[in-house]
Amino acid sequence: MIWSNVGGHFLSQMIKKEDNSPNFEEALLSVWRQVLVERRKRVVVGDDSYPVQSTAKRKLAQVDFDFAGQRIRALEQNPATASRWAALARKGAKVMQFLIAGRYIAAVSDAKITHFGRTK
Repeated sequence: MIWSNVGGHFLSQMIKKEDNSPNFEEALLSVWRQVLVERRKRVVVGDDSYPVQSTAKRKLAQVDFDFAGQRIRALEQNPATASRWAALARKGAKVMQFLIAGRYIAAVSDAKITHFGRTK
């Protein structure tokens, strides 16, 4: 289940696993691995591929992809910020943040997923 805080309300959307599509965690890990470990110029999620771009200012990797009807942005962590994720990136960890509608929903650091704003 994806939880995102859109417009001040927590919305959830059930993500159905289709025969050839990965589940949500598999998709996040796959995008993280393709972008930060394999340094691919395009990532594949399910049957679709998406271009990896660089942010204008810091040249950080980012890719927008679709999963279960949601547009998700994967963004390489900026190591120059003051967050704990940036501290990990400065120490050499490969950190990527994931956003839906501008809200952070998860981070992957060295193949471990942390979800934000998600309840059981």
